[in-house]
Amino acid sequence: MKSTEIDKLITDYPLVKKLINLEEVTWFNPQATTLEKGLPYVGLTQQDVADAEARLLRFAPYLCQAFPETQKTQGIIESDIVAIPAMQQVLQQRYGVEITGRLLLKKDSHLPISGSIKARGGIYEVLTHAEKLALQAGLLTETDDYSQLFSDDFRQFFSQYRIAVGSTGNLGMSIGIMSAKLGFSVSVHMSADAREWKKRKLREHGVNVVEYEQDYGVAVAQGRKQAESDPNCFFIDDENSPTLFLGYSVAGSRLKKQFAEQQILVDENHPLFVYLPCGVGGGPGGVAFGLKLAFGDHVHCIFAEPTHSPCMLLGVYTGLHDDISVQDIGIDNITAADGLAVGRASGFVGRAMERLLDGFYTLSDAEMYGLLGLLNRHEGIQLEPSALAGMPGPARVSGSHDYLQSNHFSAERMQNATHLVWATGGGMVPAEEMKKYLATAKI
Repeated sequence: MKSTEIDKLITDYPLVKKLINLEEVTWFNPQATTLEKGLPYVGLTQQDVADAEARLLRFAPYLCQAFPETQKTQGIIESDIVAIPAMQQVLQQRYGVEITGRLLLKKDSHLPISGSIKARGGIYEVLTHAEKLALQAGLLTETDDYSQLFSDDFRQFFSQYRIAVGSTGNLGMSIGIMSAKLGFSVSVHMSADAREWKKRKLREHGVNVVEYEQDYGVAVAQGRKQAESDPNCFFIDDENSPTLFLGYSVAGSRLKKQFAEQQILVDENHPLFVYLPCGVGGGPGGVAFGLKLAFGDHVHCIFAEPTHSPCMLLGVYTGLHDDISVQDIGIDNITAADGLAVGRASGFVGRAMERLLDGFYTLSDAEMYGLLGLLNRHEGIQLEPSALAGMPGPARVSGSHDYLQSNHFSAERMQNATHLVWATGGGMVPAEEMKKYLATAKI
């Protein structure tokens, strides 16, 4: 953008100036509305989510065979919720804000197979594609025992097809590992900020890793280009895939069941606030959609982004969505939170979900590292930097008097609140890499 265009953008949308200055900001969405009013814009329904849940149940016997670590959950890829009361005290002291209610951590960081939230959407889209091919070929019916897919015959069948994806790391891990296990030939196009250990792990699984000096946008574009020239190649589009989105959305009904088991109440007088790290938007967007279907207007979803990559905040705040990137306004999109290093948000997710999201905030890399060290010290939980993006959320909400007042969140209601930080990755970080994270956290 020309400097005159940026000046006009700042005049129309003053918060852009703070984004350009890499300041930590919090913005609550004045367009946020009820589920009933916002749902038609999503273009997906409760039935679509139910279909996704049914598909994952059909594949559960296969996953038990292919990934024995899923046997304890009968082939369902799901994560625990844990209370982190010591961290709640730390956050209050760090930010000088009283955080009432309870603070929980959703450990998608420790999901089986690929150790990140991407195990939801990425694996689901690969399974959906595999099912479609097998059904079309007459090798499978939906009433069959899907454990038969764990066989040389099916691996041979899938080997004639290819899958491609562009990724900063975690989505590539999920799609690469799952595709290779089924027998697909798979290429993961990785941006410059992807961690070396993630590339190494993919190659160990027989995945073709294609590296780029540029960022996420280039990796996606190149992956898409490869697929277009090959009729047998299926490109998984993190920016625009309703299938990925639905894979994530299943988390909503599962969380509702977990809350019921733990007797955690969510209603008008017991609000739920969920803090989701956001990259291109598919993962947090899909989870937020599922949460809204599960809890209605009693759940309030807030996205967190690095100060160097605030693409979804920029897109929703200005209404420009994927017609603007952080680079357009001079932000470099360079962050230690590799999973969030995205310059241009998903237009599909932004437009679908903008009315169902309560707010957005940004935080610095230094803050993510600091919180990483504090969580390890006080709760003994180790995550990768991007997974800490949701951690300041309870303080941002609790300290935002205008937001609380305008939404009638009285002190009494906030005493009954549940704050859920969604930990998005880190369960498979090698020990030597985690040592580096923790060393950086102490700087």
